[in-house]
Amino acid sequence: MGALDHLSDLFDCSGGSSRHRKRKQFQTVEIKVKMDCEGCERKVRRSVEGMKGVTQVTVERKAHKLTVVGYVDPGKVLARVAHRTGKKVEFWPYVPYDVVAHPYAAGVYDKKAPSGYVRNVEDPQLRNLARASSTEVRYTTAFSDENPAACAVM
Repeated sequence: MGALDHLSDLFDCSGGSSRHRKRKQFQTVEIKVKMDCEGCERKVRRSVEGMKGVTQVTVERKAHKLTVVGYVDPGKVLARVAHRTGKKVEFWPYVPYDVVAHPYAAGVYDKKAPSGYVRNVEDPQLRNLARASSTEVRYTTAFSDENPAACAVM
């Protein structure tokens, strides 16, 4: 194959030919996997280092976090780590606690989470905690500058 043939493999200029595959997006995949020692860390790192499309692998043993950067499919990375290490793995379920409206609400707070992190929960019941009640709305709009009938107390 010549150099031009390799370029045609990277970019699909044929208008949808079936022999050309869609190129994977450059992305960061974060995975939670339990690591206790240097051996576990090495095993997790080696499970994805040789994977096609991987450009960078970062392991944070104390946080139990694996970060893979490259042109990869997140599902395939997760499956490969699970298969090669034999460990229970999941996508990184945590976000920094200052991003969440109520970080200590039941279901959000996780005592197993690394310090400064809480679970990323998209539960409609927990989302209601962030919504102001009708009495709170009444009191805050009573003294609002945007309400023309508001009370002005100084």
